[in-house]
Amino acid sequence: MTIAVVIPAAGVGQRMQADRPKQYLELAGKTILEHTVERLRQVPELGPVWLALAPDDGYFAATSLAASPGIYRVNGGRERANSVLAGLMAIDERQYPWVLVHDAARPLVQVNDIQKLIKRCLETGCGGILATPVRDTMKRGMGTKEHTQVLQTVERADLWHALTPQLFPTAQLRQCLQQALQQGAAITDEASALEWAGLPVLLVSGRADNIKITQSEDLQLARFYLEQQ
Repeated sequence: MTIAVVIPAAGVGQRMQADRPKQYLELAGKTILEHTVERLRQVPELGPVWLALAPDDGYFAATSLAASPGIYRVNGGRERANSVLAGLMAIDERQYPWVLVHDAARPLVQVNDIQKLIKRCLETGCGGILATPVRDTMKRGMGTKEHTQVLQTVERADLWHALTPQLFPTAQLRQCLQQALQQGAAITDEASALEWAGLPVLLVSGRADNIKITQSEDLQLARFYLEQQ
């Protein structure tokens, strides 16, 4: 069975404070987006990739992905969930009953981790996500952005950092996202749409170096990790 891939890449990456969306910043001679797609294409179980891009995206055409077979472009939405849904709407669930969603700005995900996620989900028939256990002491704060104080320490024993990729049955994820968005639910990742619908989601432990490039210092760290890998 071949698994479809959706990559939401319509964001502008404001926190990066760069002259272009973060997925088009250069990392070791290629854009972050090119690294991400190339990493996913090393996984034999994965097939076509649907990229949800901003309608006015002026950078994609200059990448090697623009002329690459098996790469399809759809217009992304205002929020991540809208972009993922746009990709899902373009996929035939009979041909691709499972879909893997991955952040455009996570170019360091390991092939072994992806395959472990796929194996666990297909064995159980349940969707799942890569995640890492929280290691640090967790604090809940209160106050304003400029003046925040500690409200309490949060027990970390059962806390996980949600990563991507996230893998779900195509029809199930599409239905959950559609219903959640119609109801105005806060959907921060694909798993939260299934949680909102009361459906189970597996946690599959992944590597901590599967970082999301969000701020300028993340780019420096990504360069280091890429050299190590």
